[in-house]
Amino acid sequence: MSLDLLTYIFIGGSFALYIGIAIWARAGSTKEFYVAGGGVHPIANGMATAADWMSAASFISLAGLVSFIGRDGAAYLMGWTGGYVLLAMLLAPYLRKFGKFTVPDFVGDRYYSQTARVIAIICTIVISFTYVAGQMRGVGIVFSRYLHVDINTGVIIGMAIVFFYAVLGGMKGITYTQVAQYCVLILAFMVPAIFMSMQITGHFLPQIGLGATLDSGMSVLATLDKLSVDLGFAEYTSGQQSTINVFCLTAALMAGTAGLPHVIVRFFTVPRVKDARTSAGWALIFIAILYTTIPGVAGFGRVNLIETINGTDATNVGTAYSEMPTWFKNWENAGLLGWHDYNGDGKVQYAAGSAFEGGKPAFDGEARGIHGERAVTNAKVNPTPAPGAPFVTEVYVDRDIMVLANPEIAQLPSWVIALVAAGAVAAALSTAAGLLLVISTAIAHDLMKTCVNPNISEKQELMYARLAAVVAICIAGYFGINPPGFVAQVVALAFGLASSSVFPVIVMGIFNKRMNKEGAIAGMIVGLGSTMAYMIYFTFMGGSKDDLFLGISTGGFGFVGMILNFVVAYVVCMMTPPPPAEIQEMVESIRVPRGAGEAHAH
Repeated sequence: MSLDLLTYIFIGGSFALYIGIAIWARAGSTKEFYVAGGGVHPIANGMATAADWMSAASFISLAGLVSFIGRDGAAYLMGWTGGYVLLAMLLAPYLRKFGKFTVPDFVGDRYYSQTARVIAIICTIVISFTYVAGQMRGVGIVFSRYLHVDINTGVIIGMAIVFFYAVLGGMKGITYTQVAQYCVLILAFMVPAIFMSMQITGHFLPQIGLGATLDSGMSVLATLDKLSVDLGFAEYTSGQQSTINVFCLTAALMAGTAGLPHVIVRFFTVPRVKDARTSAGWALIFIAILYTTIPGVAGFGRVNLIETINGTDATNVGTAYSEMPTWFKNWENAGLLGWHDYNGDGKVQYAAGSAFEGGKPAFDGEARGIHGERAVTNAKVNPTPAPGAPFVTEVYVDRDIMVLANPEIAQLPSWVIALVAAGAVAAALSTAAGLLLVISTAIAHDLMKTCVNPNISEKQELMYARLAAVVAICIAGYFGINPPGFVAQVVALAFGLASSSVFPVIVMGIFNKRMNKEGAIAGMIVGLGSTMAYMIYFTFMGGSKDDLFLGISTGGFGFVGMILNFVVAYVVCMMTPPPPAEIQEMVESIRVPRGAGEAHAH
C-alpha cells in the first residue's frame, strides 16, 4: 500500500473519529460548552489536559529545535514541564475551588472590578491568538507534505476540521475528542522513537538513547559533538546563548505555563478540588512520556540527517543531488527544505562555512531552498551574501519538519510515517480547539454576558460563543498563514505574554489578600504592555539583536515583564486602600482545600 494512501487512511480515519465524538458529545447548555458539565473523570481529564498542553510546538517543533540548538533547547524542556508542576501545585486547586469558568471571571470577582475583568479578557485573547497561530501553522506544515498541497491550503483544511468539533461540541466535545487525540499523538510520537532507538543504539527506550554507546564506542551525545565540530558547527553540548537569557526564557516558560487560560480552564471540568489535583497528576505523567523522549528523538534525527546527506563516514564528501532519497525531494517540494549548489560540484553537502569544499557561504537563517516547485515559490535565497554575513550550509532544513521527516530519513515502514502525520495533526488540532474555546468564552461569557448585557439568555450566550469561535478560527487561520517564526518560537511568545500578564495577577489574587484592584490593574497593564512592546519591536520592526536588553530574547523577556508586573502591583497596592473585608475573607477561604462546590457561571 502506498504512503499516500496510508496517510489518507490514517488522517481521514482520525478526522472521522474526532468529528464523530464531537457530534456525540455536542454541548446543549452553556455549562457543557464551557466546562463539559463539570463531571469529567480525573484520568480522562488528565489525558485531555495533556493533549491540550502538548501542542504542535511539543510534537512537531520542539525536537527539531533541540536538534539544531543542542543544549540551549533544555530551556524549553525545563520551562514547559516545570511550569506544569507550578500550575498543578500553586494555582489549579485554588482556582477550581473558586468555582468560575474562566481567568477573567476570577480576576473580575477577586479584584471587584469590571476594568480588571476587561484587561484580563484582553490578555486572554492576545495570549490565545499568539498561541493558536503556531498550531495552525503546524497543521499547514503536515498537510503541505502529506496531502501535497501548499501550506496555506493546509491551514484552511485545518480550520474546517476545528470548526466542526470546537464550534459544535464546545468543551464537552473538545474534552472527549482530546482523549482520543492524546492516544493518537502519544502513539505516533513513541512508535518511531522506539524504532529509531533500536535502529541506532539497540536500546528499546528512547529516553536513555543519548547516553547509549554506538558501534564506534562513543555515546550518541559524544558522536553528535564530534560530528558537529568536524562539520564546522559548535559542539552540540555547548551553549550558544547567555546564561541570563537561558534563565529568563526558562522562567518565562514556567510562569507562562501556569498562566495559560486554555489549560487552567481544564480544571473546572472535574467535580471536586481533589479531582483537580488528581487530574493534574495524571496529566503530568502523560506529558512526561513525550517530554522525556524529545532529547533522544532530537539526537537520533540530527545524526541520521548528517549521515544521510554526508555519508556515514562524515567526511563531508556529500551526496549527488540526483541520488538524494525521496524524502529530501518531497520536503523540498513542500517548500520546507532547500539546497543550493554554491561550489558547483553537483553534490548536497551539510557543513558550516568553509568546512565544505569550495568554502562559499550559502544559506543564512532566513533562506529557503530553490530546488523544487514550491521551494522556488517560497524561496528567499541569498545567492551573493555580503562578506562576513551569517550562514550555515548549502542545505536549509526548516526546524519544524524534523519530527515529521525522521521516520522517512530512518527508512521506517510507511505505516509509521502515516501514523506520525496523524499524530502531528492531532497535537495541533487539540490545542487549537482548546484555545479557540477560550477565545469564544472570553468574548461570549466574560464580555457579552458579564460586562455588556447580563440579561441575555443562555441560548443567546451559546450563540455568541459559537459565533466568536467562528471569527476566532478565521483570525487564527490568518496568523497560521503569516506566522512570525517557527512553531515553537511563536508558542514561546505566547508563554512570555502569559507570564507577564496573567500569572502574577492570579498568584497575588490567591496568596496576598492585601492586593487590591488598583495594584492588579496597574500590574497587568505594565506587564503586558512592556512585553508586547519588546516583542513587537524585535520581531516585526527590525530591532537589532545588539539592542536586546541584557541580551534577553523576546521569548525570555516575559520574565522581565512578570517582575515588573509584581513590583508595580505591590507598590500601587501599598499606596491605595486595601480590598473590602469580604474580598479578603474570600481569599482566605480559597486557600482552604475543602468545601468547594461545582463550577458555575455568575
